[in-house]
Amino acid sequence: MFLGTHSPRLDEKGRIILPAKFREELAGGLVLTRGQERCIYVFSAREFEKVHEQMREAPISSRQARDYIRVFLSGASDEIPDKQGRVTIPAMLRAYAGLDRDLTVIGAGNRAEIWDAAAWEQYLAEQEKAFSETDDDAIPGIN
Repeated sequence: MFLGTHSPRLDEKGRIILPAKFREELAGGLVLTRGQERCIYVFSAREFEKVHEQMREAPISSRQARDYIRVFLSGASDEIPDKQGRVTIPAMLRAYAGLDRDLTVIGAGNRAEIWDAAAWEQYLAEQEKAFSETDDDAIPGIN
């Protein structure tokens, strides 16, 4: 499970050093893809296979499902971290997420997310009030 908030930097070659806590899970390979809210989703290869299987169950007759799957998968890039735990973020994904040098990497359970640091701070500030007001109907099983 991916947890926590980390503050790595993007190097001049478009690489990020993965948080130490995430490296073991991602060492065998990972998939980077467009996330919602203009971040980058980071899945272990194993978890990405599960996500892809769920997508395959979507009805091909659903235009919204087709559109989502196209955008999600066309932006996907499979990567293997180097010995220092670095991974290159493709230019297209860096542009999509508006990544600058300062990044925020958060754990989001089954995935990590890479955000431009300023974009994450703005998003978090906007969401904290709604977070404190969330009732138990919004997330089943949390009381």
